[in-house]
Amino acid sequence: MKVDLFDFDLPEDRIALRPAEPRDAARLLVVHPGEEPQDRTVRDLPSLLRAGDVMVFNDTRVIPAQLRGIRHRGEAAAQVEATLHMRVSPDSWLAFMRPGKRIAKGDRIQFGHDQNACFLGRLDATVLEKREGGEVLLGFDLSGPFLDEALREVGHIPLPPYIGSKRDDDERDRADYQTVYAREDGAVAAPTAGLHFTPELFDALDSAGIERRFVTLHVGAGTFLPVKADDTADHKMHAEIGHVPQDVADALNAARARGGRIVCVGTTSLRLLESAAREDGTIAAWSGATDIFITPGYRFRTADMLMTNFHLPRSTLFMLVSAFSGLETMRAAYAHAIENRYRFYSYGDASLLFRTEE
Repeated sequence: MKVDLFDFDLPEDRIALRPAEPRDAARLLVVHPGEEPQDRTVRDLPSLLRAGDVMVFNDTRVIPAQLRGIRHRGEAAAQVEATLHMRVSPDSWLAFMRPGKRIAKGDRIQFGHDQNACFLGRLDATVLEKREGGEVLLGFDLSGPFLDEALREVGHIPLPPYIGSKRDDDERDRADYQTVYAREDGAVAAPTAGLHFTPELFDALDSAGIERRFVTLHVGAGTFLPVKADDTADHKMHAEIGHVPQDVADALNAARARGGRIVCVGTTSLRLLESAAREDGTIAAWSGATDIFITPGYRFRTADMLMTNFHLPRSTLFMLVSAFSGLETMRAAYAHAIENRYRFYSYGDASLLFRTEE
């Protein structure tokens, strides 16, 4: 499909730079194909769902995966930035480097040199491989938990470019850009639909008889990459590591068998379940890397509903929601959201989408 089909104009002032306070006070646009969208709030979720439904959350935890430092090559030095996006071994990560033209295999990089008093320390690495599009494989001098601790000391929260271009990250982002249920370290981007949940909202969902289950997909920096191809067939997705436990697969299959609906919280949860789905629509325990790319025409096998934030024009995520609820439905929903001043992107408002029956 032509990528131009997924374009739309978004005023700059619709981009949220901070989350709603409290988190569950964010607005929620309910989108049912064939019906007018409804303006609600996230706190209304218990009344919008029904007893026996199961919400599926991504429990990945964002790490301080953005690093700033100095590249050394002989006597020459240059300032560089790295955004880690996939761990390959206890001491190595794939990363996107800027500026990529300054990086070569064998370079030594000293991270932690960014004059930021909040992040003291130093972390050294070697460029083991240089790949396409500014991607490299970094081998660090530290390994395992020692590397993890160093990243916490020298790293920054990797805010999306549409926020990071307008302000620097700060200590507040270390809490704001993390779900309240995050527990598995490894993401370099938050599963942002989950940012709206609070303990009080979980209590209300429990009282309404709505179950919740947790899967893990470590969101990579590739989620921020624009689609540069003119046709979706020419776009390459970066892989992300995920895990669906056996007990979660069993619980979701049992819920479907008794008539309950599966409600994915975030596109990451949905992509992971679709990666784990069998041909008959049942869900299997699953672990591995997925680069699933969902565009209109895709036949969903798992989720009945999707809660997700508002996405960038021409992005793979807008393509996914267009596949889920229909392109024309989503174009109309986004036009409604823009006109009614919904807040967009990672710190913005949310939508609750019903799957199209087409």
